[in-house]
Amino acid sequence: MKISERGQITIPKRIREKYGRETDVEVEFVELDGTIQLRKKSMIHPVDKVTGILNSPEDTAKYIEEIRGR
Repeated sequence: MKISERGQITIPKRIREKYGRETDVEVEFVELDGTIQLRKKSMIHPVDKVTGILNSPEDTAKYIEEIRGR
């Protein structure tokens, strides 16, 4: 396997099939102990991205009523 002038590599078909890597799958290169690993990019759920960004009110029902203007 060679790295092209543009930095591209081709993953052999038998390896793609073995690990279920189809086209249009986002991957990332990870450096680990002097090696480079190719991993499927972990997808973070949108809810997990915003969890904890607001201060948690003690009384959720009261907080909801306040933001609704009641």
